[in-house]
Amino acid sequence: MPQQVAPGLLSWASDIESGTIEQAARAARMPFVPSHVALMADAHVGMGATVGSVIPTEGAIIPSAVGVDIGCGMVATETTLTAADLPDTLAPLMPLVEKRIPAGVGQGHADPRIDAELHAVGLPHTALTGKQETTTLAQFGTLGSGNHFVEVCLDERDRVWTVLHSGSRGIGNQLATKHIGEAKKLMRRYFITLEDPDLAYLVQGTPEFGAYLEDMLWAQRYALASRARMAEVLVASLFEVVGQGEAVRTINAHHNFTQRENHYGKSLWITRKGAIKAAAGDEGVIPGSMGTRSYIVTGLGNASSYNSSSHGAGRRMSRSQARRELSAESLTEAMGDRTWNADRAGALVDEHPLAYKSIDQVMADQKDLVTVQHTLRQIFNYKG
Repeated sequence: MPQQVAPGLLSWASDIESGTIEQAARAARMPFVPSHVALMADAHVGMGATVGSVIPTEGAIIPSAVGVDIGCGMVATETTLTAADLPDTLAPLMPLVEKRIPAGVGQGHADPRIDAELHAVGLPHTALTGKQETTTLAQFGTLGSGNHFVEVCLDERDRVWTVLHSGSRGIGNQLATKHIGEAKKLMRRYFITLEDPDLAYLVQGTPEFGAYLEDMLWAQRYALASRARMAEVLVASLFEVVGQGEAVRTINAHHNFTQRENHYGKSLWITRKGAIKAAAGDEGVIPGSMGTRSYIVTGLGNASSYNSSSHGAGRRMSRSQARRELSAESLTEAMGDRTWNADRAGALVDEHPLAYKSIDQVMADQKDLVTVQHTLRQIFNYKG
């Protein structure tokens, strides 16, 4: 159940730092936020706005609250396979995933099918420059870096799932950065002083707002379609290694996005930064950190959370702190007998399970937001 931790701020987090509350409270004090800001159970300090926050706005949007990875989210596919169908090792899957789902900063691939595929899903964007269009084509269906990942998991029935985390890649970052900069310029032009410059906003009805909305909604569609393509490639690669299998269902949803919704009798922009939409009946994917559990959930439609829930475990340590305090050896121990990028353990220390909050505590904190369908345990992990 939520607690009011500051004026205009409800929190579902039992494990939360004072700096997180202070950052979210600054957003709650913006004049166009008509009701409380909701902090999810995984909330932590973010760039521009709190990760794990749901911000309602009326007549304005804060571009940095949506963030630079517009449309980032999760896709999970349930298959007909069970643990008994799997080979002794999934090691042969790793080179297929590395080749077919490129990962890393700026990484892409050249595939003549992608241009046609983008047109098929209605994704060409006339506002892109030539270089941006090249990036868009090359990075469609690629993973990215940081905490983006590919997993194969087993649920409590020993049913096999694939899980993938990715967003709008370089083009989403470029578009977001442009509009965040434009919002800050407007604040200076009109002598608007903010508690935090990253809360610079765009006013509905202005050309700047319209341009951002067009780019932002396009980037969300791009991210959704890119995840769908990777999910198909991943499932096909898994079936190739196993020699059989069919997809049962796929859940594909954002956790960095904004959209128009009705709450408290008003039509509002609901910005979820590190939160999923969890209206009654909505299906979602809530991943833990590498080496822990993930969850397939159904939303309960809690009005106080604006029909939302957490998007994951939430960081406990910054990346730099994790690299200072944690080790490749302890990460290797935490990963146990999973198939993963063990040869790159040193580069993945900032994704160590101890750098994240307890996903089990997060799920306990939000029992009034979602109900658990399935609990997944990883057997294969590929990090960007």
